[in-house]
Amino acid sequence: FGSAVAALLFPRAGALGIVTLRLVLSAGLLLVVCRPRVRGYARADWAVVCGFGIALGGMNTLFYQAIERIPLGPAVTLEVLGPLALSVFTSRRLASLLWAALALAGVFLLGEGGFGQLNLGGVAFALGAGAMWAAYILMSARAGARFPKADGLALAMSVAALVSLPIGVASAGSALVVPSTLALGLALAAMSSGLPYSLELFALRRLPAPTFAVLMSLAPAIAAIAGLLVLGQELAATQWLAIALVVTASIGAVRTGQARRTGPVAAAEVGPVERTEPADGRAPARDEG
Repeated sequence: FGSAVAALLFPRAGALGIVTLRLVLSAGLLLVVCRPRVRGYARADWAVVCGFGIALGGMNTLFYQAIERIPLGPAVTLEVLGPLALSVFTSRRLASLLWAALALAGVFLLGEGGFGQLNLGGVAFALGAGAMWAAYILMSARAGARFPKADGLALAMSVAALVSLPIGVASAGSALVVPSTLALGLALAAMSSGLPYSLELFALRRLPAPTFAVLMSLAPAIAAIAGLLVLGQELAATQWLAIALVVTASIGAVRTGQARRTGPVAAAEVGPVERTEPADGRAPARDEG
C-alpha cells in the first residue's frame, strides 16, 4: 500500500524524486530510532554495509521505475521472481525446479503470452528490482552477522539515500523541498519502511521463520489488491490467475527449502520474501557450499 501511495505522488516529483525522498527520510527515521554505532568496525564490515545499501537503493529505485510503467500487482509478481530464483538455486531439489516452472507459467500468463499488455521497460525494471531483492537478502544476512540489532539496516539505508540523492535532485530539483511534498514523503517513508520493517521484526519474534516466509509470499496478491483499491488498476482474470500461480510457487519453494533443512536454521534465510534482518540482529548459519 505504501508503493500505491508512492505512485500517487509521482506527478509531484517523478519516480526518481519520490524514491529519493523515501530513502532519505527513511534513513533519517532509522538513524534516529536505531542510533547505530559507527566506530569499531573493520573495513570489511563497511564493505558489506555499502553492498547492502546499494542493493537496497537499487531495489527501490528500479521498483519505482517499474510501477511508473506497469500496474502494481504485476510489478510485484515479476519482482518476487528474483528471491524465488535464489530459493530454487539454494535448495538443490528437483521439486524446486517444478516450482520454478509453475512460476514461469504464471509469468507467461501475466503477459497473456507475450507481455502485449505490459510495458516492456516496466517489465525489465521489475525483473531488475527482483535481482536486487535477491542481492538484498544475501547482503542482509551478512550485515546481520556483523552489526547488532537493526544497525546494519540503518547504516545501509543511509548509504542508499546518499547514492540516490544526486539522482533524485537532478531529476526533480526544487520539487523535493515543497513543504506538502516533504510531508507526504515523510508519511510514505513511515508506510514503506518504518512501519513494515518494525512489523516484520515483531512478527519474527512471534512466528517461526518458515511461517513468516509463507505469509510474506502473499505479497503479489496483496499488491494487486492495493493497486485496485488505491490506484484503480483492474487486472484481467488471466492476470489474477498468473499472480496466484507465482504466489503458489513462492510458497512451494519456501516449503521445499524448509524440508531440506533440519534444526534451527530458518528456511526464510533463502526464502523469496525476507526483507529484513533476524529479530536478534544476527544472521543464522548459512550453507555456502
